[in-house]
Amino acid sequence: MVNSILVVTLYVNPMTGNDTNTGSRLSPFKSLTRALKVTKISTIIHLESGTYNAASGEVFPLIIPEKATVVGNETNKGIGIVISGSGEYQSPSFGMQNITLLLLENASLLGVTVTNTLAKGTAIWIESAAPTLANNTLRDCGREGVFTTGTAKPTILDNIFVQNTTSGLVMAGHSQGEVLGNVFQRNPLGIVISDFAAPKIANNKLSENRTAIALSRNAQPVLRQNLIAKNTQGGLLVNGNAVPDLGNTEDSGDNIFRDNSEFDLYNGTTQKLISVGNQLNPSLVKGLVELIPASLVAVSTSFSKAPTESPSPQFLEFPNLDGHWAEPFIQALVRMDLIHAFADGSYQPDKPMTRAQYAVLVAIAFNPFPKISAPDFTDVPKDFWAYSAIQIAASGGFVGGFSDRTFRPDQNVQRLQVIVSLVNGLGLPAVDNDILEVYSDRHTIPDYAQKAVATATQQKIIVNYPDPQLLAPLRRATRAEVAAMVYQALVAIGRTSAIKSVYVGLHSRS
Repeated sequence: MVNSILVVTLYVNPMTGNDTNTGSRLSPFKSLTRALKVTKISTIIHLESGTYNAASGEVFPLIIPEKATVVGNETNKGIGIVISGSGEYQSPSFGMQNITLLLLENASLLGVTVTNTLAKGTAIWIESAAPTLANNTLRDCGREGVFTTGTAKPTILDNIFVQNTTSGLVMAGHSQGEVLGNVFQRNPLGIVISDFAAPKIANNKLSENRTAIALSRNAQPVLRQNLIAKNTQGGLLVNGNAVPDLGNTEDSGDNIFRDNSEFDLYNGTTQKLISVGNQLNPSLVKGLVELIPASLVAVSTSFSKAPTESPSPQFLEFPNLDGHWAEPFIQALVRMDLIHAFADGSYQPDKPMTRAQYAVLVAIAFNPFPKISAPDFTDVPKDFWAYSAIQIAASGGFVGGFSDRTFRPDQNVQRLQVIVSLVNGLGLPAVDNDILEVYSDRHTIPDYAQKAVATATQQKIIVNYPDPQLLAPLRRATRAEVAAMVYQALVAIGRTSAIKSVYVGLHSRS
């Protein structure tokens, strides 16, 4: 017996819609409120441009239910698709709150702008749930853009937090989850982490805030590869019993603190903090802090060599993969001289891969013929270690930049970005979207990417570990996943032979 979950798609247009319509593409609802009333598990709601507020029929707070997805325009971070308003929500953790949106378990909010201008207003509240927030703009809120509490475990990916009255993001209670690749700008406090919260904060850019990150009580976040620059007071403020993970000799912090006014790192606690492999100005480090430089850390940045260099002979195969699921793909790419090692000779397959590292890999693996003129990205100077590879990958159609003419080379690449990149770069013929039925989370695939994902699925490029049916398109890609998918792309174009793996190919759902 086939067990198939029906995905319902609804459309909302505040300009031309009507709440007596059917909610189809040609007969859209006028309000998100109306769409949410008929939303069930695995519903996708597409929002057209316009303002979603009380005047257009919205009733706040809006509750995005379990496994529902609200999609605007991810490409431009939701510009022109504005949800604005406030309603009362009784939080089990913090009592009555004024919020715009409440996200429940496994809900997704993609490509919209959310604002709550009410005094002490919060745009998005997450209480003991694990939703996904990606490519949104949270701005001009009366208090903060996002508040997480309870046992929340959100994925907060590639959003913009700007000009909120108190802070961009607050994580309290026992919140965990991941905060990756976001921009926090012109907030009094960029990120606030309190109570027992212990999220991972990585690859974010925090600039022009008063203080970039403030920790209190028993917070224990992990901070990796963040750019914390030009904040008018300081970078990282640590109070109470908070103990941030700023790196260790096996996994350096790689955070960059630059041009902050009063301090880069201020430890207001009585416990000594250890900072490993971070770039700080020692004169702007206050309190008990031990600074261990990157030169003493065994791990260095992958692909630190020029793209044309070959790995040293002793690294022709990695001895420490220990039966890792991606070992056959990784070793095959090594034998083809397409990937390089870290400084200690390891590959570190479960680490994320940056956009610069990905550009280097596809430039070497496919050596693409130029299709377009590569733009001059404002954040990739000609002396940048991966400049040539980024130019090759961009002119070959494998990678692109953002609307602000940046490439963001240190940002982690998403699984969806890898999939779309390989299909577009190789110019593979499109197939019907019906093939996407093999994925249990197909409703999380943005409209613009469905053809590419379907094509990559048909070509057996996509590799899903540990669950072959779970695509997880918005999750950051590990070095193992990228290696496996690049290898499979080489198989698809006839450059090498297939490797048998249970994580590759089509799997019927029963």
